Amino acid sequence: MRILVTGATGNIGRMVVEHLHEAGAENIRALSNHPERTDFPDGVEVVKGYLKKPSTLPAAFEGVDRMYLAPVLDTVTEVVALAREAGISQIVDLSGDETTDWQPIAKAVEASDVDWTHLYAGEFMENTTIWAEQVRTTGEVREPYPAAANAPIAMDDIARVAATVLMGEGHIGKTYELTGPESITRAGRVLRLGEALGRDLKFVQVSREEAIAVLAPIMGEFAEWYVDGLAAMVDHPQVATATVAELTGRATIFEEWVTANADEFR
Repeated sequence: MRILVTGATGNIGRMVVEHLHEAGAENIRALSNHPERTDFPDGVEVVKGYLKKPSTLPAAFEGVDRMYLAPVLDTVTEVVALAREAGISQIVDLSGDETTDWQPIAKAVEASDVDWTHLYAGEFMENTTIWAEQVRTTGEVREPYPAAANAPIAMDDIARVAATVLMGEGHIGKTYELTGPESITRAGRVLRLGEALGRDLKFVQVSREEAIAVLAPIMGEFAEWYVDGLAAMVDHPQVATATVAELTGRATIFEEWVTANADEFR
């Protein structure tokens, strides 16, 4: 069985390749727009191609049985049509439900008539690095909604689930909602971040406008969208699922992620 990982030099795609290799997959093909820059384990076949340029994909899709589809909206309809024409039997996509901008990916995959598995992921633990500059320079995090709560997930957990599904059976037609193992408030996340770093960090409640101004240099036009999303989680906190642990045997807790990425905040 040949497995193709698209977006293989992206954060999650790279991890999918690594988990497939560690799990003993024998025919891994990695799609990259710059094969010369890759450094995958021995035995991984690297092919040139780019999801945003469908004309580069037919050769990469040839002989593939299952595919991890990275979240690229612009060309998804063309990409899944090419996958069907190439005879790919299953697409495992990273997308999102109807409340997200990523739902069109799931819809396009379903419309392709190729067997599918959807991975719906919420906020990444890695998004905590938007606080890194504040933490490094002030020891504070300035946000408006201390009680907003969600269950952030480590990108590595998403990749581990993708590899498990790609190599396993019984996943066709299923949608997996992926979160971290527990829901944490924003103030609670700051507290846990400080404990893991061995620092006394402070959550400072500020206005919506000030929070947007703080995040704009990092997030650009998405800062307003992000802050308003936090507001929605005050009355509607995200409920954690156990899906990651059920599928892979374990799930990364927030403190574990912070410990592994502590240098980002120092």
